[in-house]
Amino acid sequence: MFKFMKRKNVLSRLFLATAMLAFILTGCKKEPTEFTMSTLLAGTIDLNGAMAATTVPVNPEIVATFNTDIDVATAIPANVTLIQDYDNAEIAVTVTATGSTLTIKPNEDLGSGTLYKLTLKSGLKSTGALALTDVARQFTTIGNFVPKGAIAYWSFEGNANDVIGAWDPAASGIVNIAYTASRNTAAGTAATFDGTTSIIEVPNGDQLMNTNDFTLSFWVKAAESGKGHFVMGLAAFYGFQFELYSGFNGFKMPVQFDYGDGTSGTGGDLPYNGDGKTMDNGGWKGTTYSKENTALVDVLKDKWFHVTYVYNSVTKERMFFLNGELAVKQDHDLWTNDAGEPTKEAGITGLKYAGVAPETVNELAFGFIQSRAGTLWDDQSWGGYDMPGANHFQGQLDDVRIFHKALTDQEINLMYKSEK
Repeated sequence: MFKFMKRKNVLSRLFLATAMLAFILTGCKKEPTEFTMSTLLAGTIDLNGAMAATTVPVNPEIVATFNTDIDVATAIPANVTLIQDYDNAEIAVTVTATGSTLTIKPNEDLGSGTLYKLTLKSGLKSTGALALTDVARQFTTIGNFVPKGAIAYWSFEGNANDVIGAWDPAASGIVNIAYTASRNTAAGTAATFDGTTSIIEVPNGDQLMNTNDFTLSFWVKAAESGKGHFVMGLAAFYGFQFELYSGFNGFKMPVQFDYGDGTSGTGGDLPYNGDGKTMDNGGWKGTTYSKENTALVDVLKDKWFHVTYVYNSVTKERMFFLNGELAVKQDHDLWTNDAGEPTKEAGITGLKYAGVAPETVNELAFGFIQSRAGTLWDDQSWGGYDMPGANHFQGQLDDVRIFHKALTDQEINLMYKSEK
């Protein structure tokens, strides 16, 4: 009995000593004196390394961890900024916090091949009211530079599908297309057209131009065929069409516009031939810029070149860019009649599809001026799909993109340089 009581007394003292030690250690534990970031990851990609990351996806979920818990009331977009470097545009983000983890998600996909700067600001605090010292890190998204916001993109990587939107051709809408090596290794393959029957037909093409602002961008290489090249067309001029001249001495693109009064029209073609003429020296009305290029044939004939067409509804300007540089610009606000009065083009509000079946059908055709279902110009030697001498496109087409916004000069130049 005595031994049992002694043992119990020893155990009680040991328990008491342990409890006192735990109390002392707890009391001596120091709270953090600084609020610091420990890690910063986009998936498995380290954004906190000595070198800026260069392969970040365009839809990243960025996770930052800290040395102590975050005050959730401070985990707000005002304390986290994501800046697009080339134009200093701020990207909207959603920010959430759980414990010591902060999650940052852009509200829309980022541009590919684009440099961004992420800053976590001093307004971000710990639960102990410690403020973060500003943390800034840079990263570049994966791929070649392409501005965000494209609604359709045909990369022609072994097929004719739209890789970001819903504009895929049916199997019956792809005729005699081969996929061959494009302008460089990184570009993969391009769609190749034989100049006689090759065509790709994309349904619901009218929705591609249901917009006020518009950009069409593509790479093309045309072979000598002794005739002009209808590279692409949506119901011809009732939608839009791109045509390369037979002598490789220029190109043009009529686009159907909404005049804002219930009517529509093209306002004539937007041509470029390198003559350098503007409204001030014998050129077409409203032409405020035209780059002189006496070697244009050498640029366009049997060589890859990059074309971008832009319409800006705010400035009422339509533009062609060739290989990343402005080639020609027209301002519809400057269009006047012989009496000096503004023409209908001054009232343009945006683009408008005006095709009517059966003459034209709302299918975007790559390789011809319109899809095979349209009857427009069926009896013309140059315009009927089944005519042996029609202006079928012979060559290669790649990386066709459509945006419902007007890309800037800088975006177009960066895209060209990144993809060439």
